[in-house]
Amino acid sequence: MSNPVTYQLANTPITAHAFGDNKLVICPNTNEAKLYEQGASNWDLKATLQGHDKVITSIDIAPNTNRIVTCSQDRNAYVWTQEGGVWKPGLVLLRINRAATFVRWSPNEDKFAVASGARCIAVCYFEEDNDWWASKHLKKPIRSTVLSIDWHPNNVLLAAGSADMKARVFSSFIKGLDKKPAPSVWGDKLPFNTVCAEFSDGRGGWVHSVAFSPSGDAVAFAGHDSTVNVAYPSADGNHTVLTVQASTLPFRSLIWANERQIVAAGFDCAPMLVETTDGQDWHLSGSLDVGRKKVSTTASVLSRFKSMDSRGQADQDTDLSTTHQNTIIEVRPYAGSRDNITQFSTCALDGKVAIWQFDPSQLATELAGLKLH
Repeated sequence: MSNPVTYQLANTPITAHAFGDNKLVICPNTNEAKLYEQGASNWDLKATLQGHDKVITSIDIAPNTNRIVTCSQDRNAYVWTQEGGVWKPGLVLLRINRAATFVRWSPNEDKFAVASGARCIAVCYFEEDNDWWASKHLKKPIRSTVLSIDWHPNNVLLAAGSADMKARVFSSFIKGLDKKPAPSVWGDKLPFNTVCAEFSDGRGGWVHSVAFSPSGDAVAFAGHDSTVNVAYPSADGNHTVLTVQASTLPFRSLIWANERQIVAAGFDCAPMLVETTDGQDWHLSGSLDVGRKKVSTTASVLSRFKSMDSRGQADQDTDLSTTHQNTIIEVRPYAGSRDNITQFSTCALDGKVAIWQFDPSQLATELAGLKLH
């Protein structure tokens, strides 16, 4: 896999990022979002989105309608539209009493969902008469902070992962706005707040990230117990959950590159590949980072301490042999189609945004014979 293209955009952690048409929006762990446009050799800062009182927790761009949505610890969300070259915020009535944690536009870009610490998800839609974004809440049976969400391709179903160690699939059908979706493995009668499925890996751990497969027939979720789980629904409620137990640190974010490959990243500072050949045997194939972080052996650690003792000074080489030097917070598709991602992007606590190439045929050659570190 070729070296990723990296951009050092901040000297502070980047807690969220989103790419649009020639645009990049990041949150440098503050109450402001920075909007960049691609220049000849770098990303040039074009605007600062100001309006939130506390740290912005999530960002998303609707590329077709050219709108940006942000949510924050201040319990608010804003929809930003460009008027006369100036980005202006639009009012969103979230009606939550805890921090907003995650936001995503629906595939049709006619609504968006905001996760929160109020044990609910606000599904927001525009009311022309009042000129604001109203919301309806998905509540039961959520019992803790919702940490991540993802939309099904049909624009109605919504997957959510929360700190109550569950991943769930809800219906966000809004009468008068949505068309009745075609029957699927998730059911055919889908009134608002229908719980189509609830999953757990049985081990416990916050669900940091959740994502529908390209077809929408499966859900993957990453837990704080260092697992990646792939769940397949069943009409009788006996759902199948296939768990990949990693020997790495937990993953914070994951995406489907295609129906048989998942990219996950988190506290190990490098994106990892989880894949299957038959749809049943999911396994962790290895790191997608060219550097491939090395693990110190007992002998090398002992040698380092002996050197510190004899020289009276500590080893100053603290750089990791990975592209990112701190936890990767978010993995997002960058190029390709939903069922065939050719590039993906990452942002991390080291203030970098990286764009990675993804070529399954090349990966198969590179990972063959390599042992997962």
